Amino acid sequence: MIDSRVDAARIKAGLAGVTVICGTTDEILHSGAYGMRGDQPMTLNSIGRIASMTKAIVSATALRLVARGLLWLDEPIFNLIPELATPNIITGFSDAGEPILIPCERAITLHHLLTHSAGFGYDTWNPEIQRVLKQRGQGRMPANAEELRTLPLLFEPGTRWNYGINIEVAGLAIERAAGRPLAEVVADEITIPLEMADTSFLPGPEHVSRVIPLGLRGADGAIKPLDVAIPTSLPFVYGGGNLFSTAPDYLIFLQAVMRGDLLPPALQAEFLRPQLPASPSVGQLKSHDPRSNDADLFAGMPTTWSLGFLMNSQRTPQGRSAFSHCWAGINNSYYWIDLTRGTCGVVMAQLLPFADPGVLSVFAEYESAINGL
Repeated sequence: MIDSRVDAARIKAGLAGVTVICGTTDEILHSGAYGMRGDQPMTLNSIGRIASMTKAIVSATALRLVARGLLWLDEPIFNLIPELATPNIITGFSDAGEPILIPCERAITLHHLLTHSAGFGYDTWNPEIQRVLKQRGQGRMPANAEELRTLPLLFEPGTRWNYGINIEVAGLAIERAAGRPLAEVVADEITIPLEMADTSFLPGPEHVSRVIPLGLRGADGAIKPLDVAIPTSLPFVYGGGNLFSTAPDYLIFLQAVMRGDLLPPALQAEFLRPQLPASPSVGQLKSHDPRSNDADLFAGMPTTWSLGFLMNSQRTPQGRSAFSHCWAGINNSYYWIDLTRGTCGVVMAQLLPFADPGVLSVFAEYESAINGL
């Protein structure tokens, strides 16, 4: 019954292929692979670019270092990243088009970074950042310390929520604290202990043939292939979105989070509890980039953020309990953790733009089916 509902939703959405999986803390309740991966049938071990689903893994890694006294939630992050000692806040643009900047009064902390309240933005959803980067000829991510030092904030740290390069910066803090590349730290802290063999920042030869091709949905609704190369080297690892993984591997991580295996009890509670007010709501993204549609995973519902996840404040139509946890990746992969029901799940597609209505309908159908609705 679940398989037929998910595959029918996939076909209706015009998706080439999708993988899904759901479990409890220690078992798999359901899994499925539907459609095609390029010219091959989609399989459960198909590998996707999970993009911002990376963030929860890197956030958990940061908190593991907090538990060992290598990082601190509420100390100034410039102790590790001196490039952020004197950030500026953008307040507008002059008549000549130059950004108007004022000095930031508060120090950025790891807590600000993990809750997306540091003041950073992404060019995809923040036109001010987009304009600054275009003027400077910079890419959407800082490529060096000078670009990070001069990237303006949108507001004083700790005053509101805004989705941005916060976990990318947290990843740099992890590297500085551990004295090793982020990829090594994430592997040692998360993926190797949990035996997530198909999760890495750089796919190995054994993985390449299983990587799902990316697609692009046009204005006419048709999906065309995107020619995106699989990286063969890592000049810089971004903590906010570089991982490749499978739906089953990511479920292993979600199950570990549910069990509390990764953190001491006090930090586990901090990882999952609401950290920001539910009003004004967080999680609403107005797109200024063709890579994303406007996105609001809980339209009309107040939401908040923990130290790693978006949290809904009310029960959803799909049966997800209030104050559950979730997030997504820009290539239309999504997950949830429902501690009240004792379930977690992943739905993975691979296409742009983000918040594709078709993939979201598959996600909703799958969770509804899992919850008996």
